[in-house]
Amino acid sequence: MKEKKNNYSMQTIHRSILVLKCFSIERKKLTLTDFHQMTGISKSSLQRILATLVYEGFLQRNEQSKVYELGIELYFLGHLVEKDSSILAVSYPIMEKIQKITGESVTLNILHNNRRKCIGYVESSYQLTHLTYVGHESPLHAGASAKALLAHLEPNTLETVLNSLDLESYTDTTIVSKTDLIEELEKIKLKGFSESVGERVKGAYSISAPVFNRFSEVIASLSTVIPTARMEEYDREELIHLIVRGAREISDSLSNDIKETTIK
Repeated sequence: MKEKKNNYSMQTIHRSILVLKCFSIERKKLTLTDFHQMTGISKSSLQRILATLVYEGFLQRNEQSKVYELGIELYFLGHLVEKDSSILAVSYPIMEKIQKITGESVTLNILHNNRRKCIGYVESSYQLTHLTYVGHESPLHAGASAKALLAHLEPNTLETVLNSLDLESYTDTTIVSKTDLIEELEKIKLKGFSESVGERVKGAYSISAPVFNRFSEVIASLSTVIPTARMEEYDREELIHLIVRGAREISDSLSNDIKETTIK
């Protein structure tokens, strides 16, 4: 009887998480029917789950429109993660310094479910920019930030990930051959940074460098994205040096708890 109750509790928790994961930057407001269609959970069960999440402050419900939105409790929890997560706490000061020097957007990215996922973002000072956001995902074979992650994976892990990828073409410069991609990743590993020009988004130039943990395992990539129309304003070598140095400082800080940055 106790085991049955525990299984029911686990199922309820799992379903509650599924409900919360229905939200995204494109889907900020959802109805009961939306949740049902996205999760497959019965509407009667959903009503109980949603009522609990609203009561606890994880969701808020508009009584007139019957639409659900994320609640304030999630904001508080997310704010704690942003402030206290070691990699974000270390990375943001460095990202902000790079943004101040270049004026361009700077991102921190990780490998998540065989996708590149943005976990940190400092916005560009310019109106003409390539927008992204925390939580944004993209394929691993296109773009500098994704390739910087791929290039530094352990060989066995890399092979497994590569075999799972659908090398879809997004632009004329997207790499769609596994052989060509492996060759490109080998070059990136030797150089210590990656570049892309319009591989995923036309008109975007990006530079990225890997971030490592104390065991020399790649855990993130630090990147900047610049509209190609503005590239003539920059010294490419200086940009590369800035990103590589920033990524190295994040890695060193995570390994040795260094608090100061040499980026001025």
